[in-house]
Amino acid sequence: MQKKNDKRIRLKKRIRAKVRGTKERPRLSVFRSNKFIYAQVIDDSTERTLAAASDAKMTKMKKMERAKEVGRMITEACEKAKIKKVVFDRNGFKYTGRIKLLAEEARKSGLIF
Repeated sequence: MQKKNDKRIRLKKRIRAKVRGTKERPRLSVFRSNKFIYAQVIDDSTERTLAAASDAKMTKMKKMERAKEVGRMITEACEKAKIKKVVFDRNGFKYTGRIKLLAEEARKSGLIF
């Protein structure tokens, strides 16, 4: 299992070399563990988290439904922070499953990337 995580981290470094979040267009970073999914909107110039959402407190729904809910929650948090456009950072994960659902739901809810 360690090899799989090492591969993801190497891929993450290559992605992060190209993807930067600015004040006008921050970075939407998504992390997926076996149990939960987390999303943060980060301004890399000031190294601050502007908005965050996770499904750590939701346990009744299935993982796929929780990923959609996190997509909606991160969009709402961005609206409060007056953020409309972001750069998507999949954090080395493949763009399938829960990562894809979160991104699509965030787009449906009004986030532009």
